[in-house]
Amino acid sequence: MSGLDVRIVKIEPMRVASFLGFGESPEGEAWEKLLTWAKPRGLLENPEKHRLFGFNNPNPSAGSPNYGYEVWIVIGPDAEPEGDAKILSFEGGLYAVTRCEVPKGQFDVIGATWKKLVTWREDSKYKCGTHQWLEESLPMDLPDTEFVLDLHLPIAE
Repeated sequence: MSGLDVRIVKIEPMRVASFLGFGESPEGEAWEKLLTWAKPRGLLENPEKHRLFGFNNPNPSAGSPNYGYEVWIVIGPDAEPEGDAKILSFEGGLYAVTRCEVPKGQFDVIGATWKKLVTWREDSKYKCGTHQWLEESLPMDLPDTEFVLDLHLPIAE
């Protein structure tokens, strides 16, 4: 369809600790809150068990440079809310997923890849899902790469 490498993934329900940043570039604020909370608990040592997700919340709006960004870390049943951490239950859902390797300083590739993934869905047999769009941070360290994301577009059959 679009030449994009897309796989269909079902995310099972999960319990997460949530952290929110707000402003002109809220991602850093949200991630700093998560790292401050998760690191002393040893949650960053097992990235397969404690997956990391983020998304805009609220989305950018016309006329304002401010928007929100929320980040999640998957947690076990015993984790308690503390400080900036809010504990949430996410029901999961079906997703079209593609990898996004972000070259150093080229953050616009994220939006461009999201657009390609939405176009892929429009040309596919899948309908638009109503669950949360997600950007999963992957523990990959590639040369000349800022970071790597798996973009999760909610879909329905």
